[in-house]
Amino acid sequence: MSVTGAGVIDPTRQVNEVIRTHPETIAVFNRFGIDTCCGGAVSIQIAAARDGADLDELMAALNGAVQGTR
Repeated sequence: MSVTGAGVIDPTRQVNEVIRTHPETIAVFNRFGIDTCCGGAVSIQIAAARDGADLDELMAALNGAVQGTR
């Protein structure tokens, strides 16, 4: 089951925007190898494809971090 549409964070949001509004997600982005510095001006889905992260797993971890369950 895909989790990309579930939760607080949408995969079309920019990485930098998510970090600004939910700083607790920085550790998740780092764990998945997402470039949050120079590469943060793209959507989560583009960053995941670019950096080789599984989008469903990333979204589950991000939403878990925001909801306090991961």
